[in-house]
Amino acid sequence: MKSQKFGNKIYLRLDKGDEVLNSVLQTCREQKISSATFSGIGACDKVVIGTYLPEKQDFLLHTKEGMLEMISLMGNVTQDADHFKLNIHAHGMFSYLDAKTNTIQYFGGDLKLAQIMYTGEIVIEPVRGGEISKQFDPNVGIDVWHFEEDK
Repeated sequence: MKSQKFGNKIYLRLDKGDEVLNSVLQTCREQKISSATFSGIGACDKVVIGTYLPEKQDFLLHTKEGMLEMISLMGNVTQDADHFKLNIHAHGMFSYLDAKTNTIQYFGGDLKLAQIMYTGEIVIEPVRGGEISKQFDPNVGIDVWHFEEDK
């Protein structure tokens, strides 16, 4: 993993074996970034996507391995409500060749893990002039962005 800053953005190159979400979090910690958005593309060999099950308040995990083109990655980094740790939330879309039908198929959703096969190119854009945190919302049963006027 290597990164370079140009202006307000950090350009992150991931290498074979790097895990996408951990790499984004590590870069944010090193750069002392507490809130950011990110996007990217690349090629992965293992991806875990989660489908949220509201009735269980948990995720059903789906794992796919092989040559997976990361055709879209977007997400954000926020602080928890107590500002003790960084949280990451990402969605990804991946394409792959279905060997049986020789057609391109797609696999995507709430990204839990993506391991780089060849390379990944991620752009991290820190939030300027403030910080976004997350807080549990009992109305929906999950952590959501928290703003000062939410009090």
